[in-house]
Amino acid sequence: MRELYYLNQYLKKYAIPMSLGILFVLLTNIFSASVPVLVRVGLDEALKQSVWISGAGDSLVMGLIFKTALIFGVAILLVSILRGIFMYYMRQTLIVVSRKVEYDLKNVLYDKYQQLGEGFYRKHMTGDLLSRMSEDVSNVRMYIGPSIMYFANMLFTFVVVIYQMVQANASLTLWVLLPLPILSVSIYQVSKRMNRGNKVIQEQLSLLTASAQETFAGIRIIKSFGMEATFSKKFHEEGEEYKRRNMDLAKINAMFFPLMLLLMGLSTLLVIYLGGKAVEAGTFTPGNLAEFVIYLNMLIWPVASLGWTTALVQKAAASQKRINEFLQAESHQTETGKPFKLEQEIAVNNLSFTYEGKTTTSLSDVNFTIKKGEIIGITGKTGSGKSTLAQMLAAMYYGNAEAKSILFDGVPLAEIDLTDYRRNLAYVPQDVFLFSESIRENIAFGLEDGKASDEELQRAITAAGLLNDITQWPQGLETILGERGVSLSGGQKQRVSLARALIKKAQFYILDDCLSAVDSETERNIIDQLQAWLKQSTAVVVSHRIAPLKMANRILVLDDGKLTHMGTHDELLVSCEYYKNLNDSQSAENQSEGM
Repeated sequence: MRELYYLNQYLKKYAIPMSLGILFVLLTNIFSASVPVLVRVGLDEALKQSVWISGAGDSLVMGLIFKTALIFGVAILLVSILRGIFMYYMRQTLIVVSRKVEYDLKNVLYDKYQQLGEGFYRKHMTGDLLSRMSEDVSNVRMYIGPSIMYFANMLFTFVVVIYQMVQANASLTLWVLLPLPILSVSIYQVSKRMNRGNKVIQEQLSLLTASAQETFAGIRIIKSFGMEATFSKKFHEEGEEYKRRNMDLAKINAMFFPLMLLLMGLSTLLVIYLGGKAVEAGTFTPGNLAEFVIYLNMLIWPVASLGWTTALVQKAAASQKRINEFLQAESHQTETGKPFKLEQEIAVNNLSFTYEGKTTTSLSDVNFTIKKGEIIGITGKTGSGKSTLAQMLAAMYYGNAEAKSILFDGVPLAEIDLTDYRRNLAYVPQDVFLFSESIRENIAFGLEDGKASDEELQRAITAAGLLNDITQWPQGLETILGERGVSLSGGQKQRVSLARALIKKAQFYILDDCLSAVDSETERNIIDQLQAWLKQSTAVVVSHRIAPLKMANRILVLDDGKLTHMGTHDELLVSCEYYKNLNDSQSAENQSEGM
């Protein structure tokens, strides 16, 4: 239950409707318990009348009995109607509250996902994230709603019914309740096994969801390699394991319910036997016996629901534990720091970084400065740390130590309001992501209101080299892209992403190899536009191609996570052999293309 303590805040938030719901549960049980009383009084009254007028004719006796039965029948009907009304409001309050808690919890989890850093998403699969937000939150809702409702119903039923039973016959009540301690011990033992079973089921469900999500996301690659059968087999195996774990839990439940019904059946036999003896002895009326049997039947469903409620609580505890793991993860999103401003320079001092779970250092003691209005180029071999450095500057993947190594006008990034910082930042990552919306919406995505004028769009599209492509699409800017922009080529995706960054008119641009998928002629045209566009901004351009680097004021060369050379294009041609060889090889390629 300690995993469910987190939910107490919602019980406090919705304390009034929850209290009303519990009150309706109590009223429902009071009216339910009134029915057996009316049955007892009505039956005894009918028997008395038949004795008092035993000398009268059969028609008179039957008429009086019918009249008595009608009166008490109407009374039972009215009580049942009132019970139904309160039962309706009981569900309307408690179940609606559970839906509101589900809504709140999903929003909290969604907001938390957005605050977590890049490292978190490297460790967790998308399917697992979706499973915790959907299946796990739904399980928690069942605890807040049905579980609490049925537990309260069981508690009040026991209190009201047992009180009535004791009033009627205390000794018989004791005999009837004898099997309950055995039932309680059984529930405790079964619930422990349920908890373990529900935990492994939820873990397996996450794996199953992740497997499906990965398959559908990579379906084109799977088809192109003819691997459908392999992935189907993998999914089938995961599904079989999920089924097996559910079957194990079903077997535990199958042990519980027959045991419960057996014990309740023994109680019924005791009532009929001992109550019948008491009626025969004259210490108990037939109405009392009928009342006791009804009371006992009223206890069957609450006791039956106890097993189901226990399963719900155990399942919710297992799910909430998984949710808590994410809610307790360290957030990198800060909104309480200093506002972002860049008036002089960006300083990177002794920046080192190692990815979690890896032993090799991705960045080691990197030092450089970027003056305001300056364009800095970054290049190096594959795996040299170029993209890692770009992510550090974009505050996408860093810890407190790394954030203190990057300073804006002397203020560490760790002390800056990240929301404000990213509002003034335009970042084009190496792995382009486009949404399943129109091209217009994808380009205007970076703006605060998500809207851009036709003039702004035209300028950004022209600068990104997209103008000819837009005119070729039937719906132009209103063309709807498929999932992750699947309907576009790699070069088109990069240019849409670049236009999305340019239209933002940011103070600081980070362009991570954003022209790697375009041809040389298109690249030259875009670079000419970029040079003019970035004049009023500060920019970092990461590339393994020489052409984009030439527009930089200075170029950094990384090797194995270390900054080995720094200088202008001409200076590096003399001082850096790697850069010279890169320039020579690409110049030869360009010459061969022009022939």
